[in-house]
Amino acid sequence: MPDNVSHIDTGQYASAVAGPVPFVAGVLSEQEILATGQAIAAGQEASGAIGWPDGHIDAWNHVECAMALSVCGLRGPARLAYEWLRLTQRADGSWPRRTEAGGLMTDAAGESNHAAYVSVGVWHEFLVTRDAGFLRRMWPTVRRAMEFVLGLQTPRGEIIWERAADGTPGSYALLTGCASMYQSLRCGAALGDLVGEPQPDWELAAGQLGHVVASHPEAFADKSRFSMDWYYPILAGPVRGADAAARMAAGWPDFVMPGLGVRCVRDEPWVTAAETCELVLALDAIGDRERAHELFAGIQQLRDRDGAYWTGWQVVNQRHFPPERSNYTAAAIILAADALAGTTGGAHLFRQAGADRAAAPPADAAVCGC
Repeated sequence: MPDNVSHIDTGQYASAVAGPVPFVAGVLSEQEILATGQAIAAGQEASGAIGWPDGHIDAWNHVECAMALSVCGLRGPARLAYEWLRLTQRADGSWPRRTEAGGLMTDAAGESNHAAYVSVGVWHEFLVTRDAGFLRRMWPTVRRAMEFVLGLQTPRGEIIWERAADGTPGSYALLTGCASMYQSLRCGAALGDLVGEPQPDWELAAGQLGHVVASHPEAFADKSRFSMDWYYPILAGPVRGADAAARMAAGWPDFVMPGLGVRCVRDEPWVTAAETCELVLALDAIGDRERAHELFAGIQQLRDRDGAYWTGWQVVNQRHFPPERSNYTAAAIILAADALAGTTGGAHLFRQAGADRAAAPPADAAVCGC
C-alpha cells in the first residue's frame, strides 16, 4: 500500500447530510434510510476504507458502500472512500483482492470485476452530485483500472476473472463478474466522453462482452447454483426485453422464497438481503415494480434496530446466517431504495445499463476540455 494512505486529510470530509435522502413509502422513512447510511459510515476506517464484517476490504464492495453513502447525502464519507481508491490503486490499475484493516495486504491477486466497478461508482457519484472536479480527479484511476480489465479480455469477448500476484491470468471467466463488467465498461466510456478522452475501444469491448454474456453460457465457469448468475445478466444490462422476462421466469421458482427473499444458492434454505436487493434492482430495471416492492418490503426482517442489516437468514434453523451484519448488505438496501424512490440522480443507474448508451447528463454538465 502507498504510504500516503495514512496522510489523507480527513478534516476536509465533513459528515453533514447533503441533498435529499430517499424513502420507500410504507417500508422505510428518510430517517431510517439515513440511519442505514450512518451505520456504514460508522464502520469506515480513518483511511476511508470500508470493509467486510471480518475487517478485510475489497474494491468492489468498498465501491458499493461509497455509492450508498452518496445516496444518503453523506458526501464526506463517500468522498473519503473514493480517495482511498485513488491512493491505493496499484501501478497495473488493480487493487489487492484482500486488504486487512489498517492496510495489510493478505491476497495480492487482482480481480477484474473489482477493478472495473470503480467506473460505475465514479459515474454514479457524478450523476448524484454533478461535481466535475471529482470526475477529473478520479478519471486517471478509472482509466488505469479499465486498462487492467481489458488486459484480461479473451478474443471471444469474456474477461478472465483474475490476475495472480505473479502476473499470471486466471483460467476461466465468471458470468456474474462479466455481466457487471459490461456495465462498468459502458460507464467508463461515458466518463471518457465527459472528460474529452473518448474510449471507442471500451465501447467495442463492452458490446463484445455483452454478446457473450447474453448468448454464450459455455464461455463461463458453471456457478449456476448461485442466484447472482441468474439475475446479474439482467441487472447489469446485457439481457433485457423478452429475453430478460424469460430468464426471470425460469429462475424464479429456484431462487425466490415467497415472503422471505432470495436464496444465495438454490440448494440451501438461506436468504440474503444483498441478493434480494440486487434482484429488486433487476426487477426495477425491467419495469417489474410490483414484485420489486414486495421483495424489498419482505427483506426488512433483517433490519436491526440501529439501521444496520444482518447478512442473511437460515430459514430452517431460524437464525441469522452468517451471524453478522455487513456494510455491503446495508449498501444494497440503500441503492434499492433509491431505485424504487427515484430520489437521486443515480437512481436509474441500473435501468440505464441496458440502454444503447449509458445515459449522458445534460450538455451543460460536460467537463471535457477542463
